[in-house]
Amino acid sequence: MKSFRLGIFVLTAAVVCLLSQGCGYQVGSIMHPQVKTIAIATIKNDTIEAMATQYMRQALAEQFDIDHSLKVKSLEEADCIIYGRIVEVKTTSIGFDSSNNEQSYMPAEFALRITFEFVVIVPGREKPLINAREVEGVATYQVAADNDIARRRGVQQACRMAAQRAVVYTVEAW
Repeated sequence: MKSFRLGIFVLTAAVVCLLSQGCGYQVGSIMHPQVKTIAIATIKNDTIEAMATQYMRQALAEQFDIDHSLKVKSLEEADCIIYGRIVEVKTTSIGFDSSNNEQSYMPAEFALRITFEFVVIVPGREKPLINAREVEGVATYQVAADNDIARRRGVQQACRMAAQRAVVYTVEAW
């Protein structure tokens, strides 16, 4: 009886594998076979947000590492290079709080949006690998004891979200 169940299991697994191959489903990376590494060029910042470029570069490196499709290398060693700039950092208040019996309201929660534009090129090639594209990262943060620290964490979270989207567009845009 055990061998019959095992045989059914093996047969079912084989049929599933054959069907998944025939339907075009692919497990693993869908990267171009010649592109294995990427470098992250210096990020430009068109805003007045301090430290945004450092957060974005760090987030891009982390997201490429998590994705495993491309390995991050230096500019000289990489097959392709991502160039980017932070176009906009916008903060809006989304929640209010009152401290004097609802006579005056102060912002208590903020939404932060970062717009990041990037392009991926192959050195020595005229046409970009990935044409210029904009992605956005959004984060919310609440005012706690220190507004600067809360805002900094919001910028980091928004950079992480924008970097996730940039990585997806880079590795799946073939």
